[in-house]
Amino acid sequence: MKKFFGFYTKTPLILKIVIGLVIGICLGLWVPQAGFVAVFGNIFVGALKAVAPVLVFVLVIASLASAGEGIGKRFKTVIFFYILSTFLAAVVAVIGSYLTKVSVPLVQAAEQTAPAGLGEVFKTLLSNIVMNPVESLISANYVGILAWAVVFGLALRMGAGEKTKTVLTDISNAVSKAVAWVIQLAPFGILGLVYGSVSEYGIEIFTDYGKLLAVLVGCMLAVAFIVDPLIVGIALKRNPYPLVFKCFKESGITAFFTRSSAANIPVNMSLCEKLGLDREHYSVSIPLGATINMDGAAITITVMSLAAAFSQGVEVNILLAILLSFVATLGACGASGVAGGSLLLIPMACSLLGVGQDISMQVVAVGFIIGVVQDSLETAINSSGDVLFCATAEFREWQKEGKDLPF
Repeated sequence: MKKFFGFYTKTPLILKIVIGLVIGICLGLWVPQAGFVAVFGNIFVGALKAVAPVLVFVLVIASLASAGEGIGKRFKTVIFFYILSTFLAAVVAVIGSYLTKVSVPLVQAAEQTAPAGLGEVFKTLLSNIVMNPVESLISANYVGILAWAVVFGLALRMGAGEKTKTVLTDISNAVSKAVAWVIQLAPFGILGLVYGSVSEYGIEIFTDYGKLLAVLVGCMLAVAFIVDPLIVGIALKRNPYPLVFKCFKESGITAFFTRSSAANIPVNMSLCEKLGLDREHYSVSIPLGATINMDGAAITITVMSLAAAFSQGVEVNILLAILLSFVATLGACGASGVAGGSLLLIPMACSLLGVGQDISMQVVAVGFIIGVVQDSLETAINSSGDVLFCATAEFREWQKEGKDLPF
């Protein structure tokens, strides 16, 4: 048994995930009645979601309490990258929508309640910031967790002794080790998640609403493999694709199947450690990215809103499309504070285009139908982008200091 565990832990994680992926697809197609297989996926996602809030809270406090000087400039850089990427994603979605003019087959209206506008989105966001820290941990409210961790971390930085800071570092190391154990379960989790999707939906999801799904997927892939690499290439003045592919392979794949940026935070932090990044930096910027780096959400809001407009014969001029890009960017950054995520922000954007609530909520229902693909890919590009821009911000400093980059 000891030899087996030794062999398992030494085998590259990505290879184990690919094996789990293949087995999950085969079982989903051949024995769709074996529902117990999906339990592995539920356990894995549940474990990630359980440990992630504690990981973020402890690491941010420990990192800020002992942070070195000059780290603030790095945070400004990574926030700039996050916002720029999200806005450019919305612009790409506008271009893709204009080129295809895709419309939406209407379905029965969805029952979910959407936010009335940006005011309500950011009111929810601000309410989450000041939520009780214990309640934030229990409900996995990452905006509140990050806000209170920053407050406590700065307070400890100014008032705690070196022994206290050492204890905090030891605790954060222990939590990180526990996370590493959970991540080793990823192949079994991916197996269960893939089995659940394939056995429930089969391949029909790719044929119904296929054109709309193709536009969404095309825009997301364009952002992930053209726009984001362009930003990184300009920032670092070198070929960005080795770093892009590494981030997508080790972060995007797990995020695709867990469909949760929050659940993927431990995976991203593990990847940052492999890249040799400063924990004081990535322990804050990664959970921050899970909140405001929302390329996929901006694309979803823009494409679905324009599809609703086109299906109703509404003409959208270029000025209105640019305004829509700004609204989609702001809405996407606040999406984590809204139940239902990006899909329930579609009616807000539709109102800007003159599309009524009854039509826009039908488009939301279509979004839930194709969500097994749309939401998965959206999460993949959001989460892999978190690591990509976190690394880019730090690598810029490495270049100024004359250090070699690991790609």
